[in-house]
Amino acid sequence: MSTQIPISFTPVVMCGGSGTRLWPLSRNGFPKQFLVLHGNQSLFQQAASRLVDLESPQHIPTQSLIVTNEAHRFLVMEQWRELDTTNEALLVLEPEGRNTAPAITMAALAALKASNDESDPVLVVSPADQVISDNTVFKGALTQAIDRAAQGAIVVLGVTPTSAETGYGYIRRSGEDAEGGAYPVIQFTEKPDLSTAQAYLESGEYAWNAGIFVVRASVWLKAIETFSPAMATALQAAWSGAQLDQAFVRPAADDFCQAPAISADYAVLEHCPGSEFRIEMVPLDAGWSDLGAWDAVWQLGDKDAGGNVVSGDTVLSDTTNSLIHASHRLVGTVGVQDLVVVETADAVLVGHRDQAQQVKSIVQALSAQKREEHELHRKVHRPWGWYDSIDEAERFKVKRIMVNPGASLSLQKHHHRAEHWIVVRGTAQVTCGEKVVVLSENESTFIPLGQVHRLANPGKIPLEIIEVQSGSYLGEDDIVRLQDNYQRAND
Repeated sequence: MSTQIPISFTPVVMCGGSGTRLWPLSRNGFPKQFLVLHGNQSLFQQAASRLVDLESPQHIPTQSLIVTNEAHRFLVMEQWRELDTTNEALLVLEPEGRNTAPAITMAALAALKASNDESDPVLVVSPADQVISDNTVFKGALTQAIDRAAQGAIVVLGVTPTSAETGYGYIRRSGEDAEGGAYPVIQFTEKPDLSTAQAYLESGEYAWNAGIFVVRASVWLKAIETFSPAMATALQAAWSGAQLDQAFVRPAADDFCQAPAISADYAVLEHCPGSEFRIEMVPLDAGWSDLGAWDAVWQLGDKDAGGNVVSGDTVLSDTTNSLIHASHRLVGTVGVQDLVVVETADAVLVGHRDQAQQVKSIVQALSAQKREEHELHRKVHRPWGWYDSIDEAERFKVKRIMVNPGASLSLQKHHHRAEHWIVVRGTAQVTCGEKVVVLSENESTFIPLGQVHRLANPGKIPLEIIEVQSGSYLGEDDIVRLQDNYQRAND
């Protein structure tokens, strides 16, 4: 009786994108994948957990790879820490977003490096911003895909369609019988018109492309060399010049940015049918949603008797089939239907559910006007904690600042502002010039304009202070960092 040799697989989470259609909750500085929109974990945490949970006696996960960027690296690390998993994570930090093909190629190179080129791990690649309702079915489909990929195939997951959607890519499978749960793929089609999508739905031969696929690292790299040699050359050079910094890998920026900005579908997958690369599809019917816009959040949410999905402090009267999300204050609605109302500390969105895809036009307008509301929330997360800008007028700004236990801000100075700090919770260690003092609750200090200073939390509980800035210019770019524990530039 033969014993199956366990298959090593590498979870790969693609954690880029801005999720502009879920503004004002999703913003460039805190995008969709880090939001808790369904369940009690962020979309990124759900995606990472699903891949790690594929572990079995026959399927052994290696170190997880997360492809993200510099701006989000500490958000990723903090949310990964909250998962409390024994699986370790390595973050591949893209110098700039170049779409999914370069991202996956860097992950393949990292996976081979992590195995010291002694094994050829199977990459299990998933976006970070999707919802799966039935994890048991998902695990079954993905383990089938791992088994097929271990035999040399490129395997995509095809979501069983429930409607004629024009915003998704489609996968056409052959009529041959499935082998190991996988069907040969004939064709990929991007975002068909409505009549074509309806024909696809009725044929039974098509599935939605979820962007989840499984492939050996060496097979992917060979496919990139075959179909996009310029990308292969640029990214191999970027990897050769990469710098390793604790849990972060930084590819060489100049070489990385020479790679074409193109999706995995266009770069590789759509060229595979009929080529030397065997491509297969495993069907997935597990309650998949990409939560691409607020109407999808409404469709997935738990509804009250009036068909409403509500969150936060809300009072509804004669309101039906609407999504009402309150983050910071009471939101009331009267005599409305089919609306999306999303309230945050600094912005409110009101729109018809049928127009949810057009929210990105608001974000484009904010960007064109150079307003911060498309980029950051009022509450901004930092590797040491967060700050919340609670009031501002000419020549002054008031912030509430939280510093995690054991953490500290950079050693810094400002050219245009002075600062007053008042401790409201915990213990603060304050460096001001040559002097270092410890402050307790209800104690305060003053940081003169131009003085080198630092705020740290030496305690075991979070430190909270109120900061009052005063000066001629109060922008976040008036920070000169002299020393920083997080290797940040002046951002």
